[in-house]
Formats: sequence, structure tokens, C-alpha cells
Amino acid sequence: MDVSVMVVVVVVTALIFDFTNGFHDTANAMATSIATGALRPKVAVLVAGVLNLVGAFLSVEVARTISSGLVDETRITPVVIFAGLVGAILWNLLTWLLGLPSSSSHALFGGLIGASIVAAGTGAVHFGAVLSKVVVPAVISPVLAGVVALIGTYIAYRSTARADEGTVTRGFRAGQVVSASMVALAHGTNDAQKTMGIITLTLITAGVLAPDSGPPFWVILAAGLAIAIGTYVGGWRIIRTLGKRVSDIETPQGFAAETSSTAVILASSHLGFALSTTQVATGAIFGAGAGRRLASVRWGVAGQMAVAWILTLPAAALVGAAAAWVASAGTFGTVVVAVVGVAVAAGIYAASRRRPITADNVNEVPTPVAAEPVAAAR
Repeated sequence: MDVSVMVVVVVVTALIFDFTNGFHDTANAMATSIATGALRPKVAVLVAGVLNLVGAFLSVEVARTISSGLVDETRITPVVIFAGLVGAILWNLLTWLLGLPSSSSHALFGGLIGASIVAAGTGAVHFGAVLSKVVVPAVISPVLAGVVALIGTYIAYRSTARADEGTVTRGFRAGQVVSASMVALAHGTNDAQKTMGIITLTLITAGVLAPDSGPPFWVILAAGLAIAIGTYVGGWRIIRTLGKRVSDIETPQGFAAETSSTAVILASSHLGFALSTTQVATGAIFGAGAGRRLASVRWGVAGQMAVAWILTLPAAALVGAAAAWVASAGTFGTVVVAVVGVAVAAGIYAASRRRPITADNVNEVPTPVAAEPVAAAR
């Protein structure tokens, strides 16, 4: 396949991934605000979409990490990147179907790493950078966000213990509008950059850009728009999980969770850490749940999420590796990967329509979930 045609295919596929990243991660910013009633569902996803777009223009440090830090751009081709993206997209769709807030970022990294190893060997992957920029932040960030949210929740309840309950609720709901908006802005700053980095990497491998180049303006704009549109579509399945299945979130907890998520995500974006905003937001929500006396925290759901987190990178790597192996057969192999990817994606979407979750029923918790044993956090 002609290199220029393949570059276009990869850019389009990267933007499709960015779209799935948007609706997969909408819950990070808006799940708690929707659950507490601080924002109506459709208003929440609109605000999140707009601020994701704005956030895409605030920094390019994470994009540089991906385009020049994780893999050796001199040893891979646009076909390899295409195979990695297929692995990431399919994992995003599968976890969305299951309502699991897994990491879109780690799905992307896993797909790219698996495809690169098959195409060019282990030497094509900078494992030191993967460890320092991806793995270590993945371990530390949700714990840090959870601790900060726990402390913030405790302080919020202690400082308002003698205040009128209605006044407290109204005040924190107003605060949640601001804090949720900040999470959306931070999400755009971190996650939109990952697609920018992938497209920039593609342009470097094709010889369009020089090594170590930053993303051009059109790449920043396209990535920002794609993630904003995906966010507006609303990943209602994952919003329900984070908003209703983790804990019975009240407005002070929602405010604490969103504020701590914003602080951790913005700090990591400034440092160029390509962390998972999903893991940060989830850790913050669990911390906020545990920070309220007698709050019900469903640790069984936490276990399901932890399994998804552990499996994300290797699972996406396996799919990316398989796609790279098939695509190595040339144009025919690349077409086969594309067709199979579209067919699997269509099947997942069809399965989701059997029990649709929308803005109208996102705050309804199914009976089996409501009946789960809970642990009281004291």
C-alpha cells in the first residue's frame, strides 16, 4: 500500500480511537456530578466535550512523550501504528460494553507496544520510558488521587457538620459544576494529547516530520475535536458504573473527588506523564466514598475494575501484535485487519443495543448491582 495512503488510513483510525477515548472517558469528569444531580446528563456531556476541546490546546508534553519516547520511530512503520490502534479501539469498545472504566491510554500503549514488538523486535520499545512514564504513574496516581479525595471528603464533612444540610448540598452542587468542568479540561489536556502523539509519530515514521517534532496545529485541532465529539456522545454505561455502582456519592464527595482528580491530572500533564485519567478518577471516587463515615463502598466492583486495569495493557498488546502479524502480509493483510476490526466493533455495538443505557436511565441501578454486599467505610 502506498505510504501516503497508509498515513491517511492511520490518521483516520487514530481519530476513531480518539472518539472512543472521548465517550469511554466521559465518566471521569461527569459521573459524580450526574449522580448527585449537580448537572443534568446531557448538559454535563456538552460541557465536558467543549472543555475537552479547550484542554487539547493547553499542552503538548504528553504528545511528545508518545511520539518520541515510547518506541523507536526509526524501526516502525505506519502499518505497525495502525495495527496498534486496532487493538486499542477493540479493547475500548469491549470494556465500554461491560461498563468497566478501564484505561484508554493503556489500551493505546499496549496496542502500540505489541505491534512494535512483532514488527521490529523488543528493541523497538523503550521499556525504560514505558516504566517511568506509564507503569509507575499507573500505580501511584489512583492511590494518590484516592488519598487526596479521602482527606478532602473528611474535611468537607467536618467543616460543614453544623451547617444546614440543604445549604450544604446546594453549595457543593454549585462547586461541582466548577470542579467537574476542571476535570474535563484536564482530561482534554492529557488524553487528547495521546492521539496527537500517535498521529505525530505516524508522520515522523513516514518522513513527513523530522524526528522529535511536536504536533502540528491541524493535528491538535483534529484530536481535540474528535475527543470532544466522543465525549458529547456520552459513555453512559461507564458513567453509571462510576456514578452509582461504586458508592452512594453525595455532593461533598463528588466535589472532593473531582478536585483531587483535576490536581493529579494537570500535574502529570505538565510533567509529561501519560497516565490514565480513568484510573485517577476511579481512585478519587473510591477515596471520596471511603472518606464519609458509614458510606457504602462496593469493593467487589473495585475488584472487577482492578482486573480490567491489569489486563488492559497486555490484552491490547496481544490484539495489536496479532493485527501487526496479519498486516505484515502487505496490502491484503492490512485490509483483512481493517475488515475484521470493523466487524468486531459492529458486533459489540449490536450487543450494546440489547440493554441500552442512555441519559434517561443512567442513574438507575439494576437490582443485581444494588444487591451486592457492601463494606462500610468508617
